[in-house]
Amino acid sequence: MTYRVGAFVVDTREGRIAQVIGGAGSRVTLRRPGGGLEWEAPFGSLRLATRAEREDAGLWPAGARPMYGCAECAQLKDAYNETAAGGDPYTTGEALVVLRRHWRMVHMAGGGA
Repeated sequence: MTYRVGAFVVDTREGRIAQVIGGAGSRVTLRRPGGGLEWEAPFGSLRLATRAEREDAGLWPAGARPMYGCAECAQLKDAYNETAAGGDPYTTGEALVVLRRHWRMVHMAGGGA
């Protein structure tokens, strides 16, 4: 099994939740959700973050989608799809972070569209 770019995992060596931004061989490149310093971890020290862990960390809950009728959600989703089609995992990960950050700050904070 491999983890896709954008997946949230737990680095079990320290119990830190992280987002997958790449990988090669038996190593996976990670960063804190929302950005920050990157680090590598052996594949065997990772597991998928549970829904409760993602929600506790303030991340986009599993199954959540951009809000219908929110113009900014639609623009950010289009930008994400465009970068994903380009195949560059770094820019795809960055676009996903921007989309999820918008969703958390606007729609989970009680704002909304």
